[in-house]
Amino acid sequence: MSLIDGVSTAVPEALAHALRVLDGRRMTILTGAGVSTDSGIPDYRGKGAPVRRPMTVEQFLGSDTARRRYWVGSHLGWRSFASADPNAGHRAIAALEQHGLASGVITQNVDGLHVRAGSRRVVELHGTMRRVFCTRCGQVFDRRDLASRVESDNPWLVTTHELPLGPDGDVTPETTEGFIVPDCSVCAGTLKPDVVFFGEYIPAEKFREAEQLVLGSEALVIAGSSLVVNSGIRLLERARRRRIPIVIINRGQTRADARATVKIDGGTSEALTALLEGLVAPTGQRELASSLER
Repeated sequence: MSLIDGVSTAVPEALAHALRVLDGRRMTILTGAGVSTDSGIPDYRGKGAPVRRPMTVEQFLGSDTARRRYWVGSHLGWRSFASADPNAGHRAIAALEQHGLASGVITQNVDGLHVRAGSRRVVELHGTMRRVFCTRCGQVFDRRDLASRVESDNPWLVTTHELPLGPDGDVTPETTEGFIVPDCSVCAGTLKPDVVFFGEYIPAEKFREAEQLVLGSEALVIAGSSLVVNSGIRLLERARRRRIPIVIINRGQTRADARATVKIDGGTSEALTALLEGLVAPTGQRELASSLER
């Protein structure tokens, strides 16, 4: 099979170019919401994306009403969010790591799908929905255990019909009346999902971990991110200053297309799978990719 069979972009030359610049280089992969759309999780800014009204950390911590709204919507969305499966893009990234072609993945997503796909070194820049912690005593809880407690305290949620899922596993609830907000079972403090809310900074140690991955790699692949969030741009700039190749895979424009060595305008699942096949293919097939470039 040709290296570009099954790739749904209209620019196979860009894929061939990416294969050439990545060949023999160990990469870091930075992913955004677009990597998870094929798993049924909507992205933030793509065509048809739902209107986003993010809750800030100040609202969440400062208002009982806001917390009640958050936990109702988050729990209802959790059912679909937690049942989403890794897609071909997640699996291709994990395989690139297993073949020694990638040093790790940095993700802006909180869905945990890279971990479930088998990636071993995953830096979750914005946290994960898998954990919840107490803002008072620091106790950490598994989200699945908390979900069981929420449904035990609010049995009416079990029969609530599914609502459109938002990018962070949230939905807009029809009502929050009567909902019992979960609190810490150790100290009765306020529980917060282990994710970075709007108005919060990415923990410095988490960004340093991501930065070290980029600084220790020979190429940076950015997949499914429009790079509107500054953390992604900062990591891209670390790669650009080192003069290593930067490959961007995304449907539509990103904030940094002009700074990319190669831009592949297409779906991440198809393009990442094609990159995997091309980079682990026999030499003859890689020469075919080079001929496409010429």
